[in-house]
Amino acid sequence: MLTRIDHIGIACTDLDATVEFYRAAYGFEVFHTEINEEQGVREAMLRINGTDDGGSSYLQLIEPTREDSAVGKWLKKNGEGVHHIAFGTADVDADSEAIRGKGIRVLYDEPRRGSMDSRITFLHPKDCHGVLTELVTSAAPHAQGEPEGH
Repeated sequence: MLTRIDHIGIACTDLDATVEFYRAAYGFEVFHTEINEEQGVREAMLRINGTDDGGSSYLQLIEPTREDSAVGKWLKKNGEGVHHIAFGTADVDADSEAIRGKGIRVLYDEPRRGSMDSRITFLHPKDCHGVLTELVTSAAPHAQGEPEGH
């Protein structure tokens, strides 16, 4: 069962400048940064709030580290902006199988590692009214680390 909006992914060409915009405009601070080599992105997670299920909601700012990454290709075609929406779930495996059973294409056969050691999969945007949709099972809170001091 989907429990919350985990994050909204925003593709950008300059991660540092985009982080500074969200800090200056809205007061959001960086909670976590990492480079995901498999997905070819450098990212910053800006924590917005906590949720009833113990998770949090974030803005995920993503900058491609290579032009041939999925985000790099998307950015070249669409420009900066909202890339995807991610819903939190306690069990990405079960929920992706249930959704697959409803005829919605799940892009990964098995969930992969996502931000902050989460487990993720994506749903095909053509089956979700044009919205690339991610399902996320967060890692245990202690595995996510502490907010970064910026």
